[in-house]
Amino acid sequence: MPSAKVRGVTINYKIIGQAGPWVALVPGGRRDLSGVEGLAEAIAAKGYRVLLHDRRNCGLSDVVIAGDESEYEIWADDLYELLRQQDALPAFIGGSSSGCRTSILFALRHPEATRGLLLWRITGGRFAAERLAVNYYQQYIDAARQGGMKAVCNLEHFKERCEAKPSNRDYLMALDPQRFIAVMTRWKKSFDESVDLPIIGASEKDLRSIKVPAVVIPGNDRTHGMATGKLAASLIPQSELHLIWEKDEDADLTPAEEWDPKNGEMAGYFVGLMQRVAGGARAR
Repeated sequence: MPSAKVRGVTINYKIIGQAGPWVALVPGGRRDLSGVEGLAEAIAAKGYRVLLHDRRNCGLSDVVIAGDESEYEIWADDLYELLRQQDALPAFIGGSSSGCRTSILFALRHPEATRGLLLWRITGGRFAAERLAVNYYQQYIDAARQGGMKAVCNLEHFKERCEAKPSNRDYLMALDPQRFIAVMTRWKKSFDESVDLPIIGASEKDLRSIKVPAVVIPGNDRTHGMATGKLAASLIPQSELHLIWEKDEDADLTPAEEWDPKNGEMAGYFVGLMQRVAGGARAR
């Protein structure tokens, strides 16, 4: 797969589809681009070009623990630059969970580059913010305090990044543990400050300020609850809500294998919105 130098970081990416309007999809968690590949193929089959990428600190892209802003703001700006390099702007931007946060921040930071939002499994509420703060940051802060960067490299996520790309291990082992802790603590703060927001990373005012159409598909677990998705849809002015689950499950996460069979249904909702946006543009 190709890679690009994006704001000083090597980013791994893939484009599915040969022609048509541009779409960018971002997976949840710290998953690699394969997490949204099935959905991308379903959308591309309808006449779109879909850009997927491994965000920094994910997949085969570089690990870089630096930056004064939240990690998903950094991810949003990286995506903007990657799309700009592909001459793919403006584009439809979408994602699941952390990819959803990235998409919303993309629209807030780069409104002129956003044609519409394709959002699913939105995260919000105290349980999600506190749980994810530990998963994304606190566990690594604790490891660095107790065993330095070697301990960080031995944890599952960073161990996989080092095995996939040995230069990542060289980078991490050369990093001052106190610098690592400081950046991770700063990134964690954005989750700590989101416990009372409608969704993680965005206020009610932020959501109401979004000017582009959006599809919102809520999740069905304690981290991605239906109520959070419904609330986000009610706050984003030009949003349409689609429920593909009957109720929330009493689980922290819904397994990916339960979402994968929904790709065709979700692609239908997303393509429907994108076709309407294109039709409106032609009418003007």
